[in-house]
Amino acid sequence: MANLSITVRTVQSLSPGETIWDADHREAVRGFGVRRQRGTPVYVLKFRAGGRQRFFTIGPHGSPWTPEQARKEAKRLLGLVAQGKDPAAERELLTLQTADTFRKVAEEYLKTAKQKQRPRTYSEIERYLLGVWKPLHPLPISQVNRRHVATHVGDIASNNGAVTAARARSALSAMFNWAIREGLEIPANPVLGTNRPAAPRSRERVLTDAELAEIWTGLEDDDYGRIVKLLILTAQRRDEVGGMRWAEIDCSRHLWTIPGSRTKNHREHPLPLTEAAMTLLPALSIGREHVFGDGPRRRGDQPRGFSGWSKSKGALDQRLLAKRKDEAVAGEAIAPMPEWWLHDLRRTAATVMADRLGVLPHIIEAVLNHVSGHRAGVAGVYNLARYEAEMRAALTAWASHVDRVVRGIEAVDPTREDPVREAPPGFDL
Repeated sequence: MANLSITVRTVQSLSPGETIWDADHREAVRGFGVRRQRGTPVYVLKFRAGGRQRFFTIGPHGSPWTPEQARKEAKRLLGLVAQGKDPAAERELLTLQTADTFRKVAEEYLKTAKQKQRPRTYSEIERYLLGVWKPLHPLPISQVNRRHVATHVGDIASNNGAVTAARARSALSAMFNWAIREGLEIPANPVLGTNRPAAPRSRERVLTDAELAEIWTGLEDDDYGRIVKLLILTAQRRDEVGGMRWAEIDCSRHLWTIPGSRTKNHREHPLPLTEAAMTLLPALSIGREHVFGDGPRRRGDQPRGFSGWSKSKGALDQRLLAKRKDEAVAGEAIAPMPEWWLHDLRRTAATVMADRLGVLPHIIEAVLNHVSGHRAGVAGVYNLARYEAEMRAALTAWASHVDRVVRGIEAVDPTREDPVREAPPGFDL
């Protein structure tokens, strides 16, 4: 054991079992040393804390630890000791913080979210955290700061739109709140205080009769075509129809009971099915769990109903545009149908039932499985009437309207501009 200036030369000349303590120069640090036991020399620090002598291993000689870097680290550690802190505890905390990367925390959070969220909601959260926020994956979760979040939210808004940016930001905030409750060493939720992208306006698109007929006649005789027609006739949500199960259908009563586990408000929803709707249920799928999409799958996969929404919707839009081109007069400018989504079918059904078929608002709410207004108050608790007869009458009238529109397709100009109609007030579809 010797007191010498710790330099590259003296470190490399160490023999097995030999230790050198820093001395004999102005930058010498008391207690800083280097020793070799068998292989690579290791930088150490000797200090007293709590009346006891302690040894702390800084690291082996070589990148990043040169004599100069190790000496600087020794000074920093002695500063912690002077503040009453334990360098070993500080290192353990740093190791934990570095090990908890954004990706690792996101995967742990998703395991919890999967048990609590509806499948579609979970898949969206997973897409945001594992896809949209991928640039942050390598960072320790404790080092993700407000600037990281704000910058990337801006990038998402520019590349993917404000809607995606707003939802990605919300998913990230929820993950950080969960991580803090789990005890991870995060000073605060870095999403808080960042600018929230402008909230998207609720859609108000209501299809014209011409557009409704155009969509109906453009559908093919396949699962997707039958699903979209059922969306029109029942005014239910996409995943409710796409995930329809035979066990939910009472064919003798023409009644479809959607369990609370598959509805947005978690309330069971008995819905009458019209004759037109019943004819769309494919007999070939009887005996399977799902009415649609429950075909052959990979071994071990659980049946999940219809999938492939985006691809099928894109193919439908292409067919609608091709049909417009085929039927256009020579030289006429052809435009695709204005942007529409499957959820617009639900809004269209509610609007027509209210405006043109004279269906009372509380019956429309019953069809849509909404709980608002008087149904959400005290009266809603005691008024347990399902309005089955009234709902069946409303849906039958709506089916007849659709039939008239579709059968009159040749008399309807799909390119004409009908007066813009909006959903009736009070219907947040």
